[in-house]
Amino acid sequence: MAGRESVAREAARLIYNGVTKEYKHAKEMASRNIGISSMPSNHEVAVELDSLAEGLEGDDRRELLIAMRKAALRLMRDLENLKPVLTGSVWRGTARKGSDVDINVYTNTPSEIETKIKEADYQITKSDDVIAVIRGLTSRSRHIIVMWEGFDIEVVVRPLEEIDNMERCEIYGDLKKGLTLRELEKLMSADPLRKFVPSRRYR
Repeated sequence: MAGRESVAREAARLIYNGVTKEYKHAKEMASRNIGISSMPSNHEVAVELDSLAEGLEGDDRRELLIAMRKAALRLMRDLENLKPVLTGSVWRGTARKGSDVDINVYTNTPSEIETKIKEADYQITKSDDVIAVIRGLTSRSRHIIVMWEGFDIEVVVRPLEEIDNMERCEIYGDLKKGLTLRELEKLMSADPLRKFVPSRRYR
């Protein structure tokens, strides 16, 4: 177990320092760096990464999470009719320095989204169409990067028919449910620092 923990800790350090963003790559590099072949799960690395960020960033991290959730809330209100869902580390409560905000919206006319975002006075810095194959099915989405109060917000525009298709998280193994607008509003009133992280990895 000690070997797995050492690799997980080193992999977390590599991710935190920006050496790589990919967990698989980080674990392989960590294993080579410290000469231990035991390979931890992504969940174990995520736990170490969260602990590392907490130790280095402390109160600043908690303030950052609240600010990022507030930024998400504002944009989600502006996009309310598109059924926005907050995902990623800001939903999880594990956001750290360098994290961005991830929001999914659902419509079959993605071209209208950029117009709506611009009308709400946000700055769009990038927009790309992405094609991915998930479980043998082709998924098309548009990724729009929005700058707001110093945060990068990635708005992922997905087809309406995908609204109930929740993916399984590669890190924690659970379903990536995220937070709807109403759920985020309640969270910000009751417990703005709450984490949504399972204590163990789900298969």
